[in-house]
Amino acid sequence: MARLKALVAAKSAPLDAQAWIAGALEALATSGIDAVRVEPLAKTLAVTKGSFYWHFADRRALIDAMLSQWSAGRIVAIHEQTAQTTDPALALRKLIDLYTRRSNAHGLSIELAIRALARNDAGAASAVQAVDAERLRHVASLFARLGYGPREAEARAVMVYAYLFGQSLLDPKSVKAADMTFAVDALLAPSR
Repeated sequence: MARLKALVAAKSAPLDAQAWIAGALEALATSGIDAVRVEPLAKTLAVTKGSFYWHFADRRALIDAMLSQWSAGRIVAIHEQTAQTTDPALALRKLIDLYTRRSNAHGLSIELAIRALARNDAGAASAVQAVDAERLRHVASLFARLGYGPREAEARAVMVYAYLFGQSLLDPKSVKAADMTFAVDALLAPSR
């Protein structure tokens, strides 16, 4: 919540919908969906509930806005993360490096919380499906540009994302850096 309190302290104007969405994402990441409630958020943001109802009809509208912003942001991010180079192999390595060596713990917390919510919430499930489909499509297209056929390119995209999310859950003290490097090389190795 320190991140959120800094945002609120920096704002001199009345809170906008974006501040409420940022607050909701922060609450979701730190405490789960049950923390995404009007009164606790208003207290954290140091505003009245009236501010909330100026921007959102109800809690569900806030959750939907939060999910929409998250999914749109993740879809834009996959394109930005790989657009810096025209070499597909280098783009894949940079993407993997981003998730493994320069990972964003806060962003991962949000992602995992939304994925947990998606098990019981149709809106969250739809957001996750849209993000996953675009990530997999985009990474498969990078493998296709490396000469892989459609089936293998799609399978390798699945393996890359399974690796990226799976390795983020491992205890870093349990995995040698050399083994991580070897795993990435194996993922990106040409087909035999």
